[in-house]
Amino acid sequence: MKIGVPKETAANERRVAVTPEVTGKLVKAGLGVQVERDAGKAASFPDDAYGTAGATVVATAADLFAQSDVVLKVQPPSPPEVRLCREAAVLVALFQPSAEREAVAQLGARKVTAFSLSLLPRITRAQPMDVLSSQATVAGYKAVLVAAMSTGRFFPMLVTAAGTLAPARVLVLGAGVAGLQAIATARRLGAVVSAFDVRPAVKGQVESLGAKFLAMQISEQAEAAGGYAKQLSEETHRRELAFIAQSVKDADIVITTAAIPGQRAPILITAEAVDGMKPGSVIVDLAVETGGNCELAQPGRDVLRNGVAILGPLNVASTLPYHASQMYARNISSFLLHVVKDGALGLDFDDEIIRDTCVTHAGEVRKT
Repeated sequence: MKIGVPKETAANERRVAVTPEVTGKLVKAGLGVQVERDAGKAASFPDDAYGTAGATVVATAADLFAQSDVVLKVQPPSPPEVRLCREAAVLVALFQPSAEREAVAQLGARKVTAFSLSLLPRITRAQPMDVLSSQATVAGYKAVLVAAMSTGRFFPMLVTAAGTLAPARVLVLGAGVAGLQAIATARRLGAVVSAFDVRPAVKGQVESLGAKFLAMQISEQAEAAGGYAKQLSEETHRRELAFIAQSVKDADIVITTAAIPGQRAPILITAEAVDGMKPGSVIVDLAVETGGNCELAQPGRDVLRNGVAILGPLNVASTLPYHASQMYARNISSFLLHVVKDGALGLDFDDEIIRDTCVTHAGEVRKT
């Protein structure tokens, strides 16, 4: 079986689906690996490193797709890439079927067996394949660095000949993987950190990182299956917005990470709440790609409102492509070796990992 790793074509995508390290593991597992020329260049993985690991470097994407039984990608396939897929080939990438309806329909028409790692079930067996968690780790870390570059103040307290400078006060909204990494990074930089989440169960994790957990009394169940937050009732959400509006007034930096799988990100910071913040404050909205947690955030743009900077960075994990690719490659190879048995594709739809991630198979669209 031949595994193909094309160069990512999406704008500003610097990651690669398979690294030389993982290439060596796949080759040892008896799989042939082909990598498009310069596929890993933007992530600092040169072609000769892939060659040393046992891969064949292929000149063009057309040649790679034509010779590959399985194609491994980061971003969803573009229409030209779908057309290059061999009929009945396998494709693994990271995408939401509901946001890529055209590509999904085209993959089904070509009888491609397509898997999306966005759909992995939150079970113990799937943890080594959990790309959402690994890439959220990157995003949470980088969000703090983006904030540090944008703020006009130091993060740590400094005692200088010119007097004592107070530490920055950082508020993190959402204590999932990205939020916890943001908390840890802000603490390492010396900030005073607090965090809010509607799930009381994460309080211990927040406090273990040295942050203060801001608790709000919620009578309804705020946690869905798999540990994700779920959408709250209208009344509870109204109370949540008022609670957050009071909390952001004292913050120098706010990092928002709240998401609900398959749905628009919840609004947590209203325009009115932004108006109540101090001039010079910074909001980094990591949920901007799915609608944003801040009402004023705009994808890929920096917005200034009454002296408050609202940043909406896109594809944050790609800005640290070396380590992001390392983690992604380990995740996707774990998934691949779960699906491929003895050099052949083994589709057991009684296995929830395979069943939940399979988007198209044998001409059928299974997830929309």
